[in-house]
Amino acid sequence: MSFQAYLDNIKAKTGKAPEDFRKAAHAAGLLPDASATEIVNWLARDFQLGRGHAMAIFAVFKHKGWIAPARRKARR
Repeated sequence: MSFQAYLDNIKAKTGKAPEDFRKAAHAAGLLPDASATEIVNWLARDFQLGRGHAMAIFAVFKHKGWIAPARRKARR
């Protein structure tokens, strides 16, 4: 399945495009600092998206710069 097919399936299932999820994530207080796990869990809980589809939305967030880069933990 192509990446665009994932986005098309998400739109068909939820009626929402990535920009709509961005607005909803802001309203939920998730952006810009949420982790991939937080976004995936939120999309599963609130929109019944599976992991692959949720990760596609996260990838769009990341690609468009809508989410802050992950911070690495300092090594000891």
